[in-house]
Amino acid sequence: MIRYTLICDNGHEFDSWFPSSAGFEDQAKRGFVSCPICNSTKVERAIMAPSVARTDLDARAAEPAPEASAPAAAPPAPVALMSDKEKAFREMLTALHQHVHENAEHVGERFADEALKIHHGEAESRAIYGEATAEDARALHEEGVDFLPLPRLPGTRN
Repeated sequence: MIRYTLICDNGHEFDSWFPSSAGFEDQAKRGFVSCPICNSTKVERAIMAPSVARTDLDARAAEPAPEASAPAAAPPAPVALMSDKEKAFREMLTALHQHVHENAEHVGERFADEALKIHHGEAESRAIYGEATAEDARALHEEGVDFLPLPRLPGTRN
């Protein structure tokens, strides 16, 4: 995981986590990264200072602390990585997944074959869900089969 400081076209800065640099690029290109303040999807990585470990800290630890020290700095304020809108979207997506799991038959990797059988009247009409490759999805679309990709739940590999 990598944390980026991001900036929108309105100048708002915020932080977010991504699985990789390519993950950020893909999500930003598809409009999935938005500013939690103004919802702008025109977001770029802000210039960030790298976190570098200091080697001189061990030597300083051995030195006695000065007698008059400044008051401790206040801890940084917590930063919300998700806006209320994003949280609500994730809750709706979770509810959608639960509804599908409770009201449809899981056919796994046989999804494209089962959908075609139902479409051609060779199998009973029923709600199904499962996995399909991009090629399977194209073939179903070309056949005129109505189907809808189910978005992945955030943070899972379903």
